[in-house]
Amino acid sequence: MTRSRRFYAHSTESVDRSDWQALDAHLEAVGARAGEYAAAFNARPLARAAGQLHDLGKYTNAFQARLSGDPARVDHATWGARIARQRYGNLGSLMAYGIAGHHAGLANGRPGQEDQSRTSLHERLSDAYSLPPLLPDWDQEVQLPATLPLPDGFVPHPDPKRRIFQLSLLARMLFSCLVDADFVDTDDFYRRIKARPLREAETGHKPSLHQLRERLDAHLAKFPTEGGINPIRARILHDVRTKAGLDPGQFSLTVPTGGGKTLASLAFALDHAIAHGLRRVIYVIPFTSIIEQTARVFRHALGELGDDDVVLEHHGAFFDDPGKAPQSIAKRRLAMENWDAPIVVTTAVQFFESLFADRPARCRKLHNIAGSVVILDEAQTLPLESLRPCVALLDELARNYRVSPVLCTATQPALTRSHGFKDGLEAVRELAPDPPALYERLRRVRVRHAGVLDDDALADHLHRREQVLCIVNNRRHARHLFEAIGEHPGARHLTTLMHARHRSAVLADVRSLLSDGQPCRLVSTSLIEAGVDVSFPTVLRAEAGLDAIAQAAGRCNRNKEWDIDASEVLVFDPSNPDWAPPKELKLFAEVFRSVERAHRNDLLAIDAVTAYFRELYWRLGDGRLDREDLLALLRDCTIDSLPMETLARRFKVIRTTMRPVIVPYIAGQHDEAPDVAETLRQLEHAGDVGVTGIARKLQSWLVQVPEQAYQALWASHAIAAVAPDRYGDQFVRLVNPRLYDARFGLHWEQPQFLDALGLVI
Repeated sequence: MTRSRRFYAHSTESVDRSDWQALDAHLEAVGARAGEYAAAFNARPLARAAGQLHDLGKYTNAFQARLSGDPARVDHATWGARIARQRYGNLGSLMAYGIAGHHAGLANGRPGQEDQSRTSLHERLSDAYSLPPLLPDWDQEVQLPATLPLPDGFVPHPDPKRRIFQLSLLARMLFSCLVDADFVDTDDFYRRIKARPLREAETGHKPSLHQLRERLDAHLAKFPTEGGINPIRARILHDVRTKAGLDPGQFSLTVPTGGGKTLASLAFALDHAIAHGLRRVIYVIPFTSIIEQTARVFRHALGELGDDDVVLEHHGAFFDDPGKAPQSIAKRRLAMENWDAPIVVTTAVQFFESLFADRPARCRKLHNIAGSVVILDEAQTLPLESLRPCVALLDELARNYRVSPVLCTATQPALTRSHGFKDGLEAVRELAPDPPALYERLRRVRVRHAGVLDDDALADHLHRREQVLCIVNNRRHARHLFEAIGEHPGARHLTTLMHARHRSAVLADVRSLLSDGQPCRLVSTSLIEAGVDVSFPTVLRAEAGLDAIAQAAGRCNRNKEWDIDASEVLVFDPSNPDWAPPKELKLFAEVFRSVERAHRNDLLAIDAVTAYFRELYWRLGDGRLDREDLLALLRDCTIDSLPMETLARRFKVIRTTMRPVIVPYIAGQHDEAPDVAETLRQLEHAGDVGVTGIARKLQSWLVQVPEQAYQALWASHAIAAVAPDRYGDQFVRLVNPRLYDARFGLHWEQPQFLDALGLVI
């Protein structure tokens, strides 16, 4: 083809344009790469066409002038969206969301929808929206297909009212393919210009899933299979793995605490992925506090193969909202956000909020969820206020994206249609061998209600028992109890106001005391229930939901060190109204009391757990399980009115605003810890590539602080930003060491001031 004129996608400082990127080459490369990404869910033609169209607006005199130095901003995304709709009808409209939003984010389809800050897609596609004239040269350089199909084998939901929900996810998945392909191609172009290694070369060679399975097998082969509960664990592992050949779809893994479900689920996931040509394992964890612990277990099991590029942790404590981050940080964040790793360990917040997101940075990784095994650890902790949308997502991922979700827990939530859950999961296959029999074989404790216990009675229980754990529902109660027994031998305190290094030190001390048979009286908030490996003969638990009580029981006689008759969990009702469950936990405690009356002989039996969740969901009702009514909002939409921005703004797994503060102190010392001080110095001088790794090093020194407390600390100059000229307030550190205590973690000298603000510490 003879070119009458050359068009460019990206420029450099070269005046002769000899190394500028040709526009047709960029469109073709992005289209090809986006198509490769979408092959995992059989949507290659759709994603390829979206890539070819995304920068079509650069075929304008205005944009080419901008590349040559004209400062005027040019909308170069809307023309591609218009052509997509003109050429491909409804499917083109679906593609248009991502094409028009590949820089600014996904907009609502129609004007006037709530939570809207961007110009709607309808307005941008209308003739009234002013764009520079599109030059006809594009039609000679871009070879578009005549027609486009739905993804091959796409299965419409049997309920027609759910089909718009399906299409909204398809639009977001295509958007993911497009923004990731565009970022990689643009990044690679500038790396070549700057003679820097290409992105793929920097990541190095990753081991295959086969190699990871071989290494895991070698690790598992070292585990004893005789004595204690080892034969049961070995049986669970064997039986779970024999089911890996089952067709991809919905699974559950119901294994009591101590049954070895973490590594058993990983083994199943690798076997299942290999058997069906799936690409990766995504392990979804409910709490940020245990993400490093789980990743560490996986890395240890995988030995020399389990480095950071293979077992990728992603929870984004410093970058929860890329839209609020300085642009330089948001761009750096893109470089590690596409989940291109064999094993990803992430949080429920990251996983589910990304699947409803609207920003390129948040959505970039979505296409890599397709063709994966998704293990939902502690599945009973799925967010209640958005539970129905979460269940709908899991159903759709299994239906059309070759995803096998695994609901992994000791207390399986009642999320199936057969349990009466509206629009619940169907055909969920259990991986564990006979869960009721497993529960009987792994029974280690007895649970009983001890009635009302005031603080004096609790202190007496803690005094009379030399090894005992007491778990309460708020940090003030934990601190109050600890102060009451602080002079007793082995008194220890655990709270989320301690950074992870501090908590790890406390837990190491606790384990040492327990192992040596020394007194150990631990008072903790519920954080200890999040998979922490400790074992006490007695656990006291303030009233909460039955799932939380079951988690507390997992810290009692964990390895069957004691006879079952000597191991008990005492549930109590705190008499002091100040220690009542937080508002969001009150209903859980009420439902527990209801179930306790009917199942008090065996509160942890599977039928008791099922009864608890069924009653909980019934009391909440469909409305409170979808607080923002997102499913109804979508049900009433059409393809051209999808509320993409509204969905992203309304869907939140956690609604309480928490802010990370770096605490660079070892408990009880006023000098900065040498390693964190050096890391902070590195942060001040980090280049574009290094900041992510440095941020990861700082994770274990973070304390999450409520917004009001954060503002109070800021106003009193107790915290300060690190390198604010470069990072804004993304990295904030404690500068007053007196506010960090060896017993209580981060605290304030005038707690009554915070009480006046309505804070619970």
